Amino acid sequence: MKRFLLIALFTLSATALFAQAGLKAGDKAPAFVAKDNTGKELDLKKLLKSNKSVVLFFYRGQWCPYCNKHIQQLQDSLQLLTAKGAYVIGVTPETDENIAKTVGKTKASFSMVSDKGYAIMKAYDVNYVMEQAQVNKYKGYGIDLEANNGNTDHMLPVPATYVIGKDGKLTYVHFNKDYSKRASIKTLLSVL
Repeated sequence: MKRFLLIALFTLSATALFAQAGLKAGDKAPAFVAKDNTGKELDLKKLLKSNKSVVLFFYRGQWCPYCNKHIQQLQDSLQLLTAKGAYVIGVTPETDENIAKTVGKTKASFSMVSDKGYAIMKAYDVNYVMEQAQVNKYKGYGIDLEANNGNTDHMLPVPATYVIGKDGKLTYVHFNKDYSKRASIKTLLSVL
């Protein structure tokens, strides 16, 4: 009986942890207004008027090697993406200070947004709360989510990527709960 209860508890907590499904291709992209790491106001509706599309991606933080690799790949291919009329935006729960560390590590020159209240992450259905055991495991590796994000709620995004077309609809979605899997540049270029 005890074993059954432990299995049931694990199953329920894992289900709660990743209840998100993300948005789907064809869905209307939720509008947002936010300031990026340079202080520029980003209004999705205005960006879509002046660009063919927006590549919106979510990343966990400067401490994540998979995030840094993906951001660096986006930066390395930024001219190819912008030549196709795309505006690239990264969204993260990390503090402005830690976004600066991400930029330092990756040389990212595109917009990065600190989503403090998680409004963008929630609107795109990518937010989840890490369980305390996982938070403690990360701390053992020297990763302090509370210091990185400036809060104690341990909210992170599924590292998803959305391409938003000029009509405001999602033309491409990469949503994978495996944080090591990211949208490839080749795929992004093919859908732009």
